[in-house]
Amino acid sequence: MTISPSAADKKARTLSEAMPYIQRFFDKTIVIKYGGNAMTDPALQEGFARDVVLLKLVGMNPVVVHGGGPQINDLLKRVGKQG
Repeated sequence: MTISPSAADKKARTLSEAMPYIQRFFDKTIVIKYGGNAMTDPALQEGFARDVVLLKLVGMNPVVVHGGGPQINDLLKRVGKQG
């Protein structure tokens, strides 16, 4: 598989921008709330699945939850985070 120079540049840029986050969240559990349009649109479903796999491949531990939106948002607010 040959990648064009512009595609290779884009991938390199994306990886260099993501590296601080990959290092920061390596070996951490990442909770992902999944629902809404992402569950009904096949293209969004595929993108979501690819993203979850990528998180695992770079050393994170993704956990996908469905539902509980209000409770999750309340907990995030109590710990000073934004969802």
